[in-house]
Amino acid sequence: MLKRIQIQHLTLGMYLHEFCGSWMDHPFWRAKFVLKDPKDLERIRSTAIQECWIDTSKGLDVAEGTASVSREEADAQIETDFSRLEDLPPLQVTLPPPPPPPVRDRRPTDMQSELKMAAAVCVRSRQAVVSMFNEVRLGRAVDSAGAQSLVEEISDSVTRNPGALISLARLKTADDYTYMHSVAVCALMVALAKQLKLNDDQTRLAGMAGLLHDLGKAAIPLSVLNKPGKLTDKEFAVVRSHPVEGYHMLKEGGSVSDAVMDACLHHHEKIDGSGYPDKLKGENISVIARMTAICDVYDAVTSDRPYKRGWDPSESLRRMAEWTNDHFDARMFQAFVKSIGIYPVGSLVRLTSGRIGVVTEQAPTALTTPQVKVFFSTKSDLRIPPEVVDLAAPGCHEKIVAREDPDKWRFPDLNELWSGFSEKAW
Repeated sequence: MLKRIQIQHLTLGMYLHEFCGSWMDHPFWRAKFVLKDPKDLERIRSTAIQECWIDTSKGLDVAEGTASVSREEADAQIETDFSRLEDLPPLQVTLPPPPPPPVRDRRPTDMQSELKMAAAVCVRSRQAVVSMFNEVRLGRAVDSAGAQSLVEEISDSVTRNPGALISLARLKTADDYTYMHSVAVCALMVALAKQLKLNDDQTRLAGMAGLLHDLGKAAIPLSVLNKPGKLTDKEFAVVRSHPVEGYHMLKEGGSVSDAVMDACLHHHEKIDGSGYPDKLKGENISVIARMTAICDVYDAVTSDRPYKRGWDPSESLRRMAEWTNDHFDARMFQAFVKSIGIYPVGSLVRLTSGRIGVVTEQAPTALTTPQVKVFFSTKSDLRIPPEVVDLAAPGCHEKIVAREDPDKWRFPDLNELWSGFSEKAW
């Protein structure tokens, strides 16, 4: 049985199933083990992680009377919270404006058309970000004009059809992660800014913050950044230095706004004050840093890394919802879920008919009725001809009844089914 407990109640002999937090918050890339080493317990308690899941069928249980939450209770609460999202009023926030851009083509496009254009944007964006990181490694200032142009191109794609570029950027390889993560967070920031009804100037500012938030990773050796095993305390400290390193790089360059520098410095702060580097708490964290924190974690946990397979998009949102009281601004996180959907593009789901499919596009008016391409029958345990089911269509009686774990099914063509590309498009 899975139980969620406070870290303070974790003891030797318990089976650690999962930390309640991003794997960026601790040096233990490998979860799911019996806790035997007192040094490991000490290291866990020294991190910012507040809670974890234990499996009482594989290790010791908590003492009688100790507060805990079952998997069923946690899931029920999250489903209740998600079901109320559509009824929440918009969250009102403001950001300082950047310079105005040139007029660009932002007319809406269908998903398949935008996927093709977004693939080309990903190619150009990766090249531009690689060049930007290389320039910074050589001690040169960020080309703010070039960065702004890149933000505009990414923003245009998100405006035309938000699901395309956000979803494609998630398919980055481990080697591409540092660069395409910047592109993905930029796109997520633009989508969140639009959900928050920020004006065009503020949306561009949010996009720039997303693009440059991890610039400090240019100062971290790749051997540490892409290490497949457990980090040493010294290596973990080096990784955690990247917000400060990035802030100094941007400040010395002198070509970006204070808001963007703040997002770079404080995107790992947490609402409960347990983040870094300054342990800011609540509203002491700027709006743009609170936005960046959410977008950064979502892309990180949905992406494959050398030490960890990415989580399914909808499963990632469910897990992030469990951390909200400690990690994120709750209303900001609710707006983020609205911006990409409860079941983001690429999510594996099961319908009432027993068919399994992958989400291909969001519905314009409801969070729970996306388009789903079904391709497998659980009743016959066989693949079936792919068919797109529009859950929002009049007369459609199908509904999503469960999220499915891609690791359980291991469909080799899952990404191809929703993207239409037989391999990475960029």
